[in-house]
Amino acid sequence: MKWLLRILFLFVAAFGLVIGALLLMPGDKLAAILAEQVKSETGRDLTLTGDVNLSFWPVLGMETGPVTFGNAPWAGRKPMLSAESLAVGVDAAALLSGDLRIRRVIADNPVLRLELSDGRGNWELSTPAAPQVTSSGGASAPSSTSPQGAVTLDRLELTNARLVYVENGATKFKFSGVDLSASWPGPTSPMVMEALMAVPGGHVKVNLEIPDLPAYASGAVAPLKLALTAPGGEVGFDGRVNLAGEMDGALAVKTTNTEKMLAAFGQAGVGVPRGLGRKAEVSGQMTYTSEGRISLRNMVAQLDHNRFTGETDIEISDPPKITARLKSGDIDLSRFNDAPATAGGGSGTASTPDSGWSTDPIDASALALADGEIRLTASSIALPDIELGPSDLTLRLDRSRAVLKMKPATLFSGQVIGRVVANNRNGLSIGGKLNAQGMDVQQALSTLAGIERLSGTGSGQFEFLGVGQTEDQIMRSLSGTGKLNVGQGVISGFDLDRLMGRGKGSGGTTVFNSLTASFAIDQGVLTNNDLLMSLDNFRADGEGKVNIGARTLDYLFTPTALRANSGQGLSVPVRIVGPWSDPSIKPDLSKVIEAAAEGQLKDLEKDAKQKVLDKVGDELGTAVTDSENVEDALKNKLEEEAKKGLFKLLGGN
Repeated sequence: MKWLLRILFLFVAAFGLVIGALLLMPGDKLAAILAEQVKSETGRDLTLTGDVNLSFWPVLGMETGPVTFGNAPWAGRKPMLSAESLAVGVDAAALLSGDLRIRRVIADNPVLRLELSDGRGNWELSTPAAPQVTSSGGASAPSSTSPQGAVTLDRLELTNARLVYVENGATKFKFSGVDLSASWPGPTSPMVMEALMAVPGGHVKVNLEIPDLPAYASGAVAPLKLALTAPGGEVGFDGRVNLAGEMDGALAVKTTNTEKMLAAFGQAGVGVPRGLGRKAEVSGQMTYTSEGRISLRNMVAQLDHNRFTGETDIEISDPPKITARLKSGDIDLSRFNDAPATAGGGSGTASTPDSGWSTDPIDASALALADGEIRLTASSIALPDIELGPSDLTLRLDRSRAVLKMKPATLFSGQVIGRVVANNRNGLSIGGKLNAQGMDVQQALSTLAGIERLSGTGSGQFEFLGVGQTEDQIMRSLSGTGKLNVGQGVISGFDLDRLMGRGKGSGGTTVFNSLTASFAIDQGVLTNNDLLMSLDNFRADGEGKVNIGARTLDYLFTPTALRANSGQGLSVPVRIVGPWSDPSIKPDLSKVIEAAAEGQLKDLEKDAKQKVLDKVGDELGTAVTDSENVEDALKNKLEEEAKKGLFKLLGGN
């Protein structure tokens, strides 16, 4: 027994001498030894600056000043990790049994740079292969069957950290001021991570859980649960992930203030139109690939009071590229331009029949939010002042330019095929080329121009372009061309039968059989010179100008009673002048007087001509009916007189 006690004493004494030597060793010597051991185990350089303090039991630990940990050889010169101070501790008892139980890793103001390239992550650490000598003197590969102990992590803390993630040479994101904590208490326990970062308007908090960390670390696909909360909204994901960052699973996004959430992620000032997600709930099956593409299938999106279903593909870029196929029922965008509740409402200069076009600036910044193509089929779409019925629309976005194709759209009870373009690259412009069939003319004119006196069903073509930052500027700059063809319809406000003196009329309205017209627009003024209206007993021609910018009319409408004046017709021009909301409609008496005077002059000319012909006939002794017979009558008279003179010379009777 004595020899056993002596051996134990010698062991304790030797261990004490080793510990004492370590404690008395200068810090730089300890740092050098530790750096050498890290290099041999990981292949990375560890640089420690300042004093190095050690602890041995129950936690084998180290505290140091500024520290850097090298990057993978293929990842560049910048270190993977640097910090102003670092504290690391492992369970000494567990270490003696072959397990690595990390009690703490604490770093102040660290910079963590994670890089991924060709499926390799710079966080993957490998021990350099040491050659082994065989009995023949040659080298052999290291054994891969040596047992490895369990690795666990009790506490990881990074305070005021800066996180940089680089994928295939491109920086995908960079965050500063991050507080991060993580724990992995056992090999079969989930790894739980929490991160907190200050952003405009508050903080972003991320909770992440990987139930099977060993499988994930080995490169296998592993389960993942993620919850993110930010100012104005939250994101949840439950699915699978791999080391390359590829994900697949159920996604749920909910915002109570989408504009505030966008501002938190660096998109301050972006306005979200009412009806397109100032409050939103989006869910679906999401897939994310290492190329930065997101696919969302079986998607359900509740954007404010509008509901959409379909599928979406998003390419993460600046701006993002979106391809979507959406379906919806009734979409209400009638309050599209309403200011958010926090903005205190609009300026109160909206368009009314009396005030003219709105002078409020048009916010077209939404055209720059994304590029791509979105196709939408809907039962109805209510826009400000316009409502579409069942429609098939395709919106293409390209660098602040939007092209809306209608294939077709139901508008004003008719069908419209064509496109409308909004371009905000160098100031806002609105243009389009449309072909309409079976449209309610009164609905169209009332909505677009405030004119309600003309009704009927018509078709037409319309090409236009307007430039400006307000509705008023656009209307005053309009240019374009168009044609209109209306079947049977009604003009209210005057009675053509009463105007032409035929009967009691139809109670202040005129019923027509057809109407055709073409027009040109320049600087907001529409000019028409060929209006033709057909009625049972009349025809009507029109010409004049419609000042769209000023919302005024100056138009001459000339109806003609075809059977009046012994079948010669009778015209009574009507001049329409004034604001188109309440124009003055009166007969143009100056035109009537001119027409009457012209008729009297023709009658006088006819009477004088007839008297001349009668006098010539009396002198010639023959009847002359018109000016063309005068020359023949003179020739005949001269021939007759010449014959008489010749007979006398010859002695005849």
